Amino acid sequence: MQAAVPTSNPRTPSGARRRVGWTVAAVAALLLAALLSLAVGSRPVAPSQVLHALLHDGDDPASTIVRSMRLPRTVVGLMVGAALAMAGTVMQGITRNPIAEPGILGVGQGAALGVVLAITVAGTHGPGGYVWFAFAGAALASVAVYAIASRGRGGASPIKLALAGAALNALITSVVNGVLTTHAATLDEFRFWQIGSIAGPGAGTAWKIWPFLLAGTVLVLSVARGLDALALGEDVARGLGQNVGLVRIVGGVGATVLTGVGVAAAGPIVFLGLAVPHLARALVGTDHRWVLPMAALLGPVMLLGADVLGRVLYEGSEVPSGVMTALIGLPFLVTLVRRKAVAA
Repeated sequence: MQAAVPTSNPRTPSGARRRVGWTVAAVAALLLAALLSLAVGSRPVAPSQVLHALLHDGDDPASTIVRSMRLPRTVVGLMVGAALAMAGTVMQGITRNPIAEPGILGVGQGAALGVVLAITVAGTHGPGGYVWFAFAGAALASVAVYAIASRGRGGASPIKLALAGAALNALITSVVNGVLTTHAATLDEFRFWQIGSIAGPGAGTAWKIWPFLLAGTVLVLSVARGLDALALGEDVARGLGQNVGLVRIVGGVGATVLTGVGVAAAGPIVFLGLAVPHLARALVGTDHRWVLPMAALLGPVMLLGADVLGRVLYEGSEVPSGVMTALIGLPFLVTLVRRKAVAA
């Protein structure tokens, strides 16, 4: 498997205009998705009432619904969507693997194991307490996958990383299931979180995770040029003056922090980190200085869109956003394989 090689010059006027145009369109789509997230639900709220609730104090039912219930949900969706999309983008870049993403490489499941242990062993409850355990689990899974894939001839090739991630994913899943079957109380708390949803976290969750989101974003943006060079191959990247090991370490730490943020707040939202990076590259090319911001815009659009669709799909009930993103992402993965975008 090989990552895409840059095919256009971002310095050309037409290329710059195209990227700016798609970025403006993505910002507009994000604003629309946020508005729908605030307005659509079991009790629809008119856009004018949404704006009134955001700009003015009031105790009417519409204002209460928007500010107390839907605004925290939307903010968490914005943060989680951006975090997982950027994490998937960086993982695909540092591994040169087009199907890399937190779930496939076992990082998301490692974070899930951290949350299970937080509930079972430490007696921690809520995303604010989960986050450190999620970081630790994601970090250990990242190190384990890379260590396993690095052994033998050829080092950590894209194929070996994918296989190592699949194997570790299966192992961690077995451990998690083993813990849950022997701790009924943990199972009750973990069950809803495991599906993946932005409906559960409250207003306090956003305040607890935003510093980690900021730190992870700074780390991954700092290696954007290194990821561009790495896409050309390790030898070429070194020839261009890039410290390949440092790029992978900084990018890996940033992706791990972003994955921990997303998993701790909303559970293992699958396929988001796989689909969004490919869509971002299709719109703005392969320059990571454009791809990462575009992914940060498109990730929340997809997550909030899936969440809104889950609210209206069945009258009187909701389909968790984690289920909806899986339904969207699975056909995308099948299409990616059928088009031979992944070559052995």
